[in-house]
Amino acid sequence: MQANNDAAERGASAPGSTREVLTAMLFIGLLFFILGFVTWLNGSLIPFLKIVCNLNNFQALWVTFAFYIAYTVMALPSAAVLARVGYKKGMSLGLAIMALGALIFIPAAQSSQYGYFLLALFTLATGMTLMQTAINPYIVCIGSRESAAMRISIMGLFNKGAGIVVPLVFSALMLSGMDKYSDAALAVLDPAGRELLRAELAARLIYPYGVMAVALLGFMVLIHCSPLPELRGEEGAEAGQDKPVRALGVLQFPQLVLGAIALFAYVGVEVIAGDTIGLYGHQLGVQNFGILTSYTMGFMVLGYCIGVLAIPRYLTQRSALLGCGLAGLLFSLGVMWSSPTDSGWSQMLLGWAGVPAVPNTVLCLALLGLANALVWPSLWPLALQGLGRYTAAGSALLIMGIAGGALLPMLYGRLSDTSGSQQAYWIMLPCYVLILGYAAWGHRLRSWSRG
Repeated sequence: MQANNDAAERGASAPGSTREVLTAMLFIGLLFFILGFVTWLNGSLIPFLKIVCNLNNFQALWVTFAFYIAYTVMALPSAAVLARVGYKKGMSLGLAIMALGALIFIPAAQSSQYGYFLLALFTLATGMTLMQTAINPYIVCIGSRESAAMRISIMGLFNKGAGIVVPLVFSALMLSGMDKYSDAALAVLDPAGRELLRAELAARLIYPYGVMAVALLGFMVLIHCSPLPELRGEEGAEAGQDKPVRALGVLQFPQLVLGAIALFAYVGVEVIAGDTIGLYGHQLGVQNFGILTSYTMGFMVLGYCIGVLAIPRYLTQRSALLGCGLAGLLFSLGVMWSSPTDSGWSQMLLGWAGVPAVPNTVLCLALLGLANALVWPSLWPLALQGLGRYTAAGSALLIMGIAGGALLPMLYGRLSDTSGSQQAYWIMLPCYVLILGYAAWGHRLRSWSRG
């Protein structure tokens, strides 16, 4: 019966022709780029808001909490919305909500109130939650399960490619002339002078976020008018529509529940590697700290290229996940134990390309992008395998695992304020152990009684 359900999922979900599949992937790739653009802006925004709002590390990392906690709070409502309006309309609605979040940045910048910035980020992420809940199962179900990680890797190229571009754009537009906003420069001013300079810096956010809101509304119209097919897959009669979907029915699938836990750990370390690297580099005195997220994203793009070329021909999804867990452990130890002053490793690895050198510890943090790249593409198809009519609810549960990006960076921020930034990265080690455990045995479980 399960084999029949899986066959029904594939047959009912996939658009008919290769042209339809490629067209769908093009539009979904655009949405992944948009998601990446907004998500990886946080890495540059955190040190920026730290100056504007006069924050410590823990307070600055409320940015990641406000952003990623929306995925937990809004995942189940998003699944309910998709069940009512369908995937395509859900994508358009998600873009509209994201535009609203971008608009809230304007009064936030005018007032320099941190709470408004956090509200804007939560609203942005609410729209993104709806988008993620729709497009991840969409790209899994659009073709065969065996090549799903390859398709998600292609989408990752769009997503992480945006992550390379965003810090460079943000640095060019927002971080010029930052010397007069340094801690030393602000320290010699009276309180009124400091507030004036911080307000002047905050005002730089108004124009780019206004442009972002207009662009998101334009993309909303584009997706609404696009030829994207509506996928029904697990909701169709062939997949068992006549059987009711119980509210907590997804908890019967160990591969899904353990996958959500592994995803929690993964998103936590991905956000730590991508969003704290600028803050960490700033504390180490790295001059180009505003573009350091691009280093992490560059290595992630390399990892996605490996996934596109190697999966499933040379590398299974399980093997890719195992390799990511092992590499994550290795590079995490490198972050903790390598030099915060010597830059020999980056000169050797990246000097030929003219990339500015960074301390060895920062390079190891960036290399976690390579270790993390294939976790998401490999984990999703493994976790959704065999869910049948529970696929949409399973997708929502996995999306809730993105809360790791809210909680684990906050824990890192607290540890870094008390025990030092470099040693606080030990928090990543148990996360990669969880990923390894899921790759080794967790994804195989199909019954709790046999677990």
